[in-house]
Amino acid sequence: MAIIRDPELASDRAKSDVIDCDDIKRIFKASGKRYGVRKIWHALLREGNDIARCTVERLMKAMEIQGVVRGGKVITTNPDTAQPCPDDKVNREFFAPRPNRLWVSDFTYVSSWQGMVYVAFVIDVFARKIVGWRVSTSMTTRFVLDALNQAICQRCPSKVDNLIHHSPSH
Repeated sequence: MAIIRDPELASDRAKSDVIDCDDIKRIFKASGKRYGVRKIWHALLREGNDIARCTVERLMKAMEIQGVVRGGKVITTNPDTAQPCPDDKVNREFFAPRPNRLWVSDFTYVSSWQGMVYVAFVIDVFARKIVGWRVSTSMTTRFVLDALNQAICQRCPSKVDNLIHHSPSH
């Protein structure tokens, strides 16, 4: 936010921002510094302040205030440091001259209404197509291997394909 030297020369937006900032600070402090953009916006609307949600977000960002963030960071990989790390046969060169030559797999998580959902997938680099996938509510080795097994059953790679399966280590 710009510093206003003469309040009378300020734009209408700058004048309303000063008032809105005071209201946002008041509600934020009253919430025990817990409310985020959405809750502060709803509180302002209940008070009869006709303000846009994006304005509340912009002003909170400018004032460097943020509500409490629920949940912690989800850790998806716990490497076993006692085990040797396999060689990287791909060396960040994700190119395949033909199908079933290089598969890349990984998994991620998605927050849903039911909780965290984990998705494992295997991609054929040549076709740039998912050839195996699984979804699970628990983060286990089994569901990742099920995705790989699905890819093997669907694509039936042979020894002549000389398939490389790459899974990033985090």
